[in-house]
Amino acid sequence: MGKYGRLHRVMTARQEIVSVGLKKNPRVLFLYFSFSGQTGILVNRLSEGLKEQGVEVVFEKLRPARHLRFPVNGFLRTIAMMLTTFCRIRVPIKELSSKCDQVYNLIILAGPTWSYNPSGPILYFLDKYGSDVLGGQEVLPLISCRGYWKQHWWGLRRKLKKCGAHYSNLIAFTHPNPEPWCTIGVFLKIAGKNPERSNFIGKYYTRFGHSNDQTEEASRFGKLIGESLKGGTPLAEINFRTDLSLP
Repeated sequence: MGKYGRLHRVMTARQEIVSVGLKKNPRVLFLYFSFSGQTGILVNRLSEGLKEQGVEVVFEKLRPARHLRFPVNGFLRTIAMMLTTFCRIRVPIKELSSKCDQVYNLIILAGPTWSYNPSGPILYFLDKYGSDVLGGQEVLPLISCRGYWKQHWWGLRRKLKKCGAHYSNLIAFTHPNPEPWCTIGVFLKIAGKNPERSNFIGKYYTRFGHSNDQTEEASRFGKLIGESLKGGTPLAEINFRTDLSLP
């Protein structure tokens, strides 16, 4: 089905969702990429909150055509990866499943920040499939990063607009460790080291990724989204910028 044919089908289905009252049993698609596993954790906890509200949840994980290893093991490999991600190099992904051809009340597009930008697999998806999958649908981005979510969101917002997606809010979770230790710790972790076990760095970098309190907050966000979908209230009214999500 062509871009405009699918867009017409999506818009028609969106009208049916409103007119028939399908908000009683809303459906949400998690379309995501997770490199180190942190985005996957947030996706799982967010989905748990949605399920508690009776929302049907569907998952589509973006899978790179060539396996990406984490950690990459080695400082030179880590530096090379940082350079390619800074240049927004696309990472080809495998074909999407038929789940992406369906219409949902909401699509949550989730992924990590790579050098201030959306990850390579997400960028590739937006270039090749964005208009077909996201065009005419309500999209809620979920960003997992060490701290630079605003730059990520600035670039992602432009891509979503180009795809014809509707968006009114954003979820971002930053790592709770203070800078510059967070950046140092993430770099060492990608290189295959364990900075949290260091006698010196471990004093300031206590763990990799998101805290347990943050994952609990993701579950709470899921409940709020579910209530919004079932109650017909705007997602824009939900406050996702809390002290836990953005410490």
